[in-house]
Parts: sequence; structure tokens; C-alpha cells
Amino acid sequence: MRLLLLLALFTISLAPSVRAADTPSAPTAPKPSTYLIVLRLPPRLHADTAWTDADKAAVGAHFQRLKAATDAGQVILAGRTPEAGDKTMGLVVFTATDEAAARAFMQADPCIAAGVMLGELRPFSLALLRK
Repeated sequence: MRLLLLLALFTISLAPSVRAADTPSAPTAPKPSTYLIVLRLPPRLHADTAWTDADKAAVGAHFQRLKAATDAGQVILAGRTPEAGDKTMGLVVFTATDEAAARAFMQADPCIAAGVMLGELRPFSLALLRK
């Protein structure tokens, strides 16, 4: 009888650890990857005089979207070169869960959607970042 009681107590004491081991843990979110968008102007916008009000409005929406994504922690850096239209380019370094999400982020950019900028998506490895 005493042996049965000890066996029962031992089994009861193991039950929580067995249950914890059998319970699947909550899935962890995948670590976001870093991507680079290289932005260039289409040939139709190489001359400053070719820009329409709609083109300029798209750039304003593009900037506001990047600012919001920076504030939210998705965009690491964004900027452009101050060169003539045919040489200028912009860069956006940002994080996304996968390439499909990165491509969706790029294609939703107001300038890309409006044809004001052409975007090229690349995976990117950030090696150094000034603090």
C-alpha cells in the first residue's frame, strides 16, 4: 500500500513537467531580413521641366511614407544623390519578413506605383552602422 501511495505521488509530481513538454511552444516570428531598393528616374523625368504636379505629389507621398516607415522602425535609412536626373538615384534600406513582403513594400511606394521612379529590389547585408 505504501509503495502504491509513493508511486501515485511520484506520478502526480511528474505530471506538470510531462504536460509542459507535450505542449507545443508558441511559434516565434521569423527574424526580419534586410533589403535595399535602388530608385532611379525614368528617362521621361530626366529634365526638371518634364515634372508634372502629379509627379511632384507622388514624391511628397513617397517621402511621407518613408518617414512613417522610418518612425515605425522598418526603414533603416533612405536618401538620394544630388545629381542631374539621368545620374540621380535613391536608396532605401529596410527590413521585411521575406522577399515577397519586401517586394510588396517596394511596389506600394507612391512613386513606383505612379511610374515616377523605377525600383530595383536587392537583398542587403548591413555590416556597419554609425551610432
